[in-house]
Amino acid sequence: MSAPRLPGDIGEAVARALEEDIGDGDVSAALVAAGDRAAAEVRIQEPAILCGTAWFDEVFRQLDPSVTVRWRVRDGDEVGEPATVCSVSGPARALLSGERTALDFLQTLSGTATSAHRFVEAVRGTDARILDTRKTLPGLRTAQKYAVRCGGAHNHRAGLFDAVLIKENHIAALGGVAAAVELAIKSTSGVPVLVEVENFEQLREALETGADRVLLDNLSVEELREAVRIRDSHPSDRMDLEASGGIDLASVRSVAETGVDWISIGAITKNVRSIAFSMRFV
Repeated sequence: MSAPRLPGDIGEAVARALEEDIGDGDVSAALVAAGDRAAAEVRIQEPAILCGTAWFDEVFRQLDPSVTVRWRVRDGDEVGEPATVCSVSGPARALLSGERTALDFLQTLSGTATSAHRFVEAVRGTDARILDTRKTLPGLRTAQKYAVRCGGAHNHRAGLFDAVLIKENHIAALGGVAAAVELAIKSTSGVPVLVEVENFEQLREALETGADRVLLDNLSVEELREAVRIRDSHPSDRMDLEASGGIDLASVRSVAETGVDWISIGAITKNVRSIAFSMRFV
């Protein structure tokens, strides 16, 4: 698949990571003569969806623009077995100093993309679409959300600024589902309004509002099926339903088959298992 649009903060993320790792100097790389050059290969050790090439490239660009990276695969590609994914050449000191940071981005983002892809494959053939959440690694939200898209899933809101999500405490403070949604619609312009409900009574109330989506949190499969029936039999315009809460690879298919439109999975970005990569001089 073709990779989605890259986020705009790659340079800043890489700069922070290099500062964290190198500090005021790489004392190990300094053992190598300044003029020495080297070449290396980066290998992936297990099946995965590749992601993070732009961050990898940026690491070496910031350390030494003369470093050359040649990729054999691209973001979003499925690599089915151990293989060389790129070659790197340039000043040996730069290769040594950037190795860990570059691989950290590659392994984390490939792990995120691979996790997203597994959930997408698990619901293939249904109408449900997989969403991420805001449960991302601090400082890597835009990177992980890009990785989610590389894995074939979709992004939920980017943060607290680009969508209204009315939850139980908002509902309690504002006097009910309808009152909270009405206020949100009046107070915002062009921002999606989502409302989370805890029971069928609140669901029926939400269906009478102008909300864009209803979240069904921690409902059983039977309850989700009933919620879809209530939605489908309601005379108002069809409103999207999103299931969330405790859904994993073992249960996501049964959730998708209830007829919900969206399934949000915090584990995609929160419980990341890094993909194994190695970088060796040749």
